[in-house]
Amino acid sequence: MEPVPHTNTNLRRAPVQQRSAERLARILDACAELLDETGYEQLSTRAVAVRAGVPIGSVYRFFSNKRALTDALARRNLDSYAERVTARLAVIPAADWRSAIDAVLDEYLAMKRSVAGFALVDFGAAAPEEDPANDANQRVAGRLGELLSGYLGTTSDEDLSRTVLVCVEAADALLQLAFRADPSGDQAIVAETRTMLRAYLARVLE
Repeated sequence: MEPVPHTNTNLRRAPVQQRSAERLARILDACAELLDETGYEQLSTRAVAVRAGVPIGSVYRFFSNKRALTDALARRNLDSYAERVTARLAVIPAADWRSAIDAVLDEYLAMKRSVAGFALVDFGAAAPEEDPANDANQRVAGRLGELLSGYLGTTSDEDLSRTVLVCVEAADALLQLAFRADPSGDQAIVAETRTMLRAYLARVLE
């Protein structure tokens, strides 16, 4: 599988050649695996280099520290999520907006349950206390707003942007609760989240 293209402008050096892009992908894959195994506090750039099978200098070529590394992983996750949502929306009629919202939620749940490192780093910082102004939900809402406006054949305006941000913030809080109660996601809370999103969006999309 080809590496997911990077949109992270915080990289020290963006990969140009395929070989460099593949090495960057291995580094991020190793970071994700180690997050699941050791957590963020025990994560080190040296351990990532060993797991990825690259010299430590290769890690520092792209990242200044582990925080920059996990930030890049979060942005790759968002790129991957946007691609998955885009593929789902492409086969759902515009009139069936409830199925579209279900797809947006289901793809997040699928990544939460299966993607390495996603439990600690989905789209934002692994250690939020290091970045109290973390704008991960703003980034997610921005991407989803663009995707949904394209799907609906409308222009993304201030009202839609605000609506999507409210949905993202509310869903984020509820899903944190769902996965705190059950490692695979409490099904009753997930169902309530789905109901909440549909009810809130009905006033805008119907």
